[in-house]
Amino acid sequence: MRAVALDDLPDWVPSWCMDHLHDEPVSVLFRHRSMSRVYGLRMASGHEVVVKVRPDEDLRAAACVAAQARLSERGFPCAHPLTPVSTVAGSVGEKALAVHAEEYRGGGDVLHGETPVIARRYAEVFARMMADLDGAPIAPPLPNPRWARWDHGDPGLWPAVPELDARVQHPVPEHVIRTATRARARALELAEDLPRVLGHADFEAQNLRWRGDRVWAVHDWDSLAWQPEAALAGAASGTFASALPPTLAPVESSAAFLETYQEARGRRFGEAELQLAWAASLWPAAHNARWEALHGGAPLCCDAVREQGAERLRRAGA
Repeated sequence: MRAVALDDLPDWVPSWCMDHLHDEPVSVLFRHRSMSRVYGLRMASGHEVVVKVRPDEDLRAAACVAAQARLSERGFPCAHPLTPVSTVAGSVGEKALAVHAEEYRGGGDVLHGETPVIARRYAEVFARMMADLDGAPIAPPLPNPRWARWDHGDPGLWPAVPELDARVQHPVPEHVIRTATRARARALELAEDLPRVLGHADFEAQNLRWRGDRVWAVHDWDSLAWQPEAALAGAASGTFASALPPTLAPVESSAAFLETYQEARGRRFGEAELQLAWAASLWPAAHNARWEALHGGAPLCCDAVREQGAERLRRAGA
């Protein structure tokens, strides 16, 4: 994130802040852009807020902010939304934008590591989040994020992602394609009769901040998904150690994550659910491996899928 001048903000931001926060920005703390745009602002009142902007292409944003608000109200460590989602007209040639503001919950440190001990700490946070979201009367935030979308209805193996689909596909290793195919087929089979729930689908180290032994903030609530609980926990068991670039946690650490998660939730997964968790644990890594191959990046996930794919598929019964 880098500081920017107030004049560099989109023209609509100051008036939007006055309309929805009854306050105006006087300085910019930071700006970040990835799949959404994020502006950290200091307001005339002295408050520090974050304005988040993403394309208004579906109902995901409203559902995700509603879930974030529920968690914050229950004391879960995340930024509290200050506004609901509203729609702003984009610039010429740009789609309409979905916008909301939330408190700035800065500070804290990334907890690095991929050992079973670290896995258990992340699993406890994930279980607490899932408990607080349990039964939330919130519309499903569909479609699911593309890196978690093994349950897509698009033709072919991968969900439709224009940025990736437009590239020549032959650099994607055959072992990645084979593993993703088997993991997805098994996940679809196992998930068919299981209920869907809300959960965080980008549960990576880079999206959490800690103060000592306590989690301080969980970020990236735009990445909620609507899938069986075991699939969400399984994906998190593979991604929890990822900072940048993403990777896949060791098998023994994913096993520790899943064991601790079940203990914290007070419910054991059935055999089919546990197999689903292992199948789903492979999909984000396979997605990231494809991304690496198509962009010429270091093959971290490609190598991890090669090294771990057979054992994870065995545990999935695939």
